[in-house]
Amino acid sequence: MLHGVLLLPEHRWSRARERWTLAEELGYDHAWTYDHLMWRWLSDAPWFSAVPTLAAAAEATSRIGLGTLVASPNFRHPVDFAKELVSLDDVSGGRMVCGVGAGAAGHDSRIRGDRPVSRRERGARFEEFVGLLDRLLREGRTTFRGAWYTVEDVVVKPECLATPRLPLAVAAAGPRGMALAARYADIWVTSGAPNLFDSEPYDRVVPVLKEQLAAVDDACVAQGRDPSGLRRLLLTGGQVGGVTESLGSYQDAAGVFQDLGFTDLVVHWPRPEFPFQGREQVLFDFAAAEWGGAR
Repeated sequence: MLHGVLLLPEHRWSRARERWTLAEELGYDHAWTYDHLMWRWLSDAPWFSAVPTLAAAAEATSRIGLGTLVASPNFRHPVDFAKELVSLDDVSGGRMVCGVGAGAAGHDSRIRGDRPVSRRERGARFEEFVGLLDRLLREGRTTFRGAWYTVEDVVVKPECLATPRLPLAVAAAGPRGMALAARYADIWVTSGAPNLFDSEPYDRVVPVLKEQLAAVDDACVAQGRDPSGLRRLLLTGGQVGGVTESLGSYQDAAGVFQDLGFTDLVVHWPRPEFPFQGREQVLFDFAAAEWGGAR
């Protein structure tokens, strides 16, 4: 199993840099950040933009994978985002992963005065967003006319360092999103049942995760894809709680999720207060136990 941490983009770079580099020094495989204009529980607090944060993290590190978990079409456009992604991919030396999700109703969908969209419209927009982003990153020149996006003779160069493009991680909990992940994703992402933010002990969420894993397997088969070729990433700390309460809980949860079939486990970097309150020492202890604290 691969292990990652998610760092909220809340600190000035003089402080944030220490945590991104420490994540690499501890031995984690990947490090992520949220991509929002404002975020639900910290809407009045400092909040930095994901793309320049990742560019700085790419320059400050050398091994660890880096990514958005997740970007959404609430305020991202496929053309602009594709250009930013290939730039991040270049700066990082091919370590970028693009995590995307449909986006929920909230600050990002409201503060710019954009027209409200229904859940059905959000799903349709996400399908078009992912499909077009995939094309832009794969093809040298793209023209597309859809219900949500129109692009004319767009050139995205240089190409991604990875072939045929940098990895896509698609967050999906329902049939429509899972079909999209099965078609386009290198990694499927879940954080438990959709649109639930009350934390549950991780062992109580296992039945939901089993159902989702089976559903994404079925979605792959329906797309004519071998399910074993799709990585499965679980983001904990929201609905899936209790993972980083102690070294023992972290190790136990990692074993449970690996046995279920997850290939990647991501925890939030513990904060001193809500949300994701916890002790940083648990990350250090886990890294020391798993990898000797560095690799």
